[in-house]
Amino acid sequence: MKKLISAILLLFAMNASSQEINKKIQDDAGNVLGLINTCSREGLSMIPEMKSRYDIEYPGYQPDSAILKALKPLLKGKKITIVMGTWCGDSHLQVPRFYKILDALGVAEKKLSLICVDRSKKAENGLIDHLNILHVPTFIFTEKGIEIGRIIESPKETLEKDMLSILAKK
Repeated sequence: MKKLISAILLLFAMNASSQEINKKIQDDAGNVLGLINTCSREGLSMIPEMKSRYDIEYPGYQPDSAILKALKPLLKGKKITIVMGTWCGDSHLQVPRFYKILDALGVAEKKLSLICVDRSKKAENGLIDHLNILHVPTFIFTEKGIEIGRIIESPKETLEKDMLSILAKK
């Protein structure tokens, strides 16, 4: 029985590690066009257009401190999924700003999922098919696996104000 369990765990570990994080989309000539599937914040810096904009937007964005104070307790028990395109101008603008807010709030990386899509707003193997993504970036807030709201493409007011609207509804 122990051998069977060990074999199953080994197979699971091999499967989990075979999922490539920060997978690059390339054209026929081998030029990198962007990232796809599960990505990391660090992976975004591999795309020059994304990195150059991140280096401007992240330090330049100043979130409203009063709203951050109100947001902090509302994030407890919430998870956030970011669906973005490394090729997308709105993602270049909003994702670094969103990370600035999350960092100011001390949100742990384990509370986040970052998924990059191609120009048709798809990921591989149906990874986001259930999320109904029509525009990017899309910031999805969930609690206990149930969606409680999303910010699509650009905020109505500011990212932090829109987050507060979503999270204060509960």
